[in-house]
Amino acid sequence: MESFPILSLILWLPLIAAVIVLFLSDRRAMFAVSLAGALLSLVLSVLVWASFAPGAGMQFRETFDWLPALGIQYALGVDGISLLMVLLNTFLFFLCIVYAWASVHDRVKEYLFTMLLLEVGITGVFLALDFVLFYVFWEIMLIPMYVLIGVWGGERRVYATVKFVLYTLFGSLLMLVAILALYFVHGNTTGVYTFDILELTQGTYGERFQLWAFLAFFLAFAIKVPMVPFHTWLPDAHVEAPTTGSVILAGILLKMGGYGFIRFSLPLFPSASQTAQTAILVLSVIAILYGALVALMQTDLKKLIAYSSVSHMGFVTLGIFSFTQQGLDGAIMQMFSHGLVTGALFLCVGQLYERTHDRLIANLGGLAHRWPVYAVLFLFFSLASIGLPGLSGFVGEFMVLLGAFVTGTRIFGVLAVLGIILSAAYMLWMYWRVMLGSLQEAHRKLEDLTRLETAVLVALALVIVWAGVQPQGFIELFTADTSGIVEAIAASGVTSALTR
Repeated sequence: MESFPILSLILWLPLIAAVIVLFLSDRRAMFAVSLAGALLSLVLSVLVWASFAPGAGMQFRETFDWLPALGIQYALGVDGISLLMVLLNTFLFFLCIVYAWASVHDRVKEYLFTMLLLEVGITGVFLALDFVLFYVFWEIMLIPMYVLIGVWGGERRVYATVKFVLYTLFGSLLMLVAILALYFVHGNTTGVYTFDILELTQGTYGERFQLWAFLAFFLAFAIKVPMVPFHTWLPDAHVEAPTTGSVILAGILLKMGGYGFIRFSLPLFPSASQTAQTAILVLSVIAILYGALVALMQTDLKKLIAYSSVSHMGFVTLGIFSFTQQGLDGAIMQMFSHGLVTGALFLCVGQLYERTHDRLIANLGGLAHRWPVYAVLFLFFSLASIGLPGLSGFVGEFMVLLGAFVTGTRIFGVLAVLGIILSAAYMLWMYWRVMLGSLQEAHRKLEDLTRLETAVLVALALVIVWAGVQPQGFIELFTADTSGIVEAIAASGVTSALTR
């Protein structure tokens, strides 16, 4: 299978489907083609997973010269870290298009084209092994997300999209400067001018250069995660985005920041990473506690889940910058779990809004009396978000805390535990206010979930249980890759303020 361009097919099949959709006029045909493209991409991702050899480095590599005079290549490949992200990406996009079948009736052709183009951009970020190719996909992704929120979003969609694009673009341009600096510094040192990510990762860079380049990459990834204080675009974008836009935003887009830290910041700049460790751990704990406290005060369901994302993604950066095997593995599991759980919660909120046309917690209540299936699934995902043992959320947060406690970062682990307690408080309070108590008169005739809506949520629930009961099957995919990063950090010879 190594000689078969399977990664290119995973990447470009959604685009082929998107182009075909442009020439169709029948709604069913448009959805059939879109579903086929997304499903094939998902099936091929699973085939790569089935053939993947954990610990064997980058696999299924495809390399062609693009602009050889500048050292630019069309280069794709996967290791265990990127493979898990690709699986999450193709799975969520397929479910979103299935969900859209019953929920999207306005500008269907444009909607499906936008969603499929967005899938291409995000998949490319996780597969690219050339910095120029990576940057192209990183930027391409902005356009469909801008359109998705701007066209199908809420009343303040223009404000939300402009804010989202400005934040992301600012970080991206700084990252582009750092990529060019890497290109020239590596070329001047070795005589080889290349944008090959793997080759640049093997290079040696001075501490002063590392620090400046690290900061440029850090801003791009910190905005995307988002870390406090770069998070203010997220609640606006989530509230104004359509349901599937929120699912993709929380499920995948935020993971690009965590992936960037693991793929680029730590391997390329180990000394600078050590130097910045304390500051980033402080920001991570602030994000965990601040996100949870602000979520407690929210009156809008979408905003509550958006701020819970800020808190949960704080665990990701805490794990990454603990520089321990447990912390890094836990951060990746937390990204995977958060994508599934928060994606499901946004779907639940979308289904509720489509029936009640209301997201204000004070205007809801007693819905469990009318929606037993919805009530059970909503409770399941709320408990998964809290980190109930046996579900995927527990695995990632437990490993991150373990990683924090086994090094000099114990105080951050203790503070992070408070975030878990707060998450239980705001999720259970929200569930009690929305699902229990007296049913509003206006909601007495509303129908429970359809079979299609139930199937989408059950599919997510099954993977959450799978990752919670058998996490080792997922961790084995990437633990050899993360151990190499931990060893590189340790070999950098620089000690952080925490371990001196």
